[in-house]
Amino acid sequence: MLVLKMSDLSAQLQKLVIASGNTGKVEEFRTYLADLGVTLIAKPDSIDVEETGTTFIENAHLKASQVAIATNEWAIADDSGLEVIALGGAPGVLSARYANTDSDRINRVLEELNSTSNRAAQFVCAIAIASPDGAIAADAIGICKGEIAELPRGIGGFGYDPIFLVPELQKTFAEILPEVKAKISHRAKALEILRSKLESLVAAHYSL
Repeated sequence: MLVLKMSDLSAQLQKLVIASGNTGKVEEFRTYLADLGVTLIAKPDSIDVEETGTTFIENAHLKASQVAIATNEWAIADDSGLEVIALGGAPGVLSARYANTDSDRINRVLEELNSTSNRAAQFVCAIAIASPDGAIAADAIGICKGEIAELPRGIGGFGYDPIFLVPELQKTFAEILPEVKAKISHRAKALEILRSKLESLVAAHYSL
């Protein structure tokens, strides 16, 4: 039986183009993938993929595939967002388009919740990796459950982090250290699942 080490991934996937222009997200991915020896490159600004999917995984597939074809490189993409139970799952796949700025998006969620007692929410992250021909090689979904804080707290992170409260820590994503977030976030959970799938993918290549 082949025993595959994480370092073996670099032999097959030495470079990944990330289908994102969000600097915060790009840096998070670099942190999560640092131990794989993979060079992560942000996509060219000229490549703009319209997110027409109705689910996070559909959009992740779409972005990874189109960026891989456009760059002729292996590509990784995620689609992630906030789902608030009392808002029927909104903002969901529209999380990045819920308003014009992060602060406006946060304010909209807080205003729509108002004094609602049910503050349950979850961050969802779908990740996909595509080969240069656009074929999806692996994907994964990670979920981090939490609550919406009454007011924004903390100065770290990005997006909805200042209002996403982790109950067991009683801190928002914007208040916790990056290394803690890297272990418990929706993106970290999706990448952990993806790692095992990547190992299987590379193992399959070695067995050919």
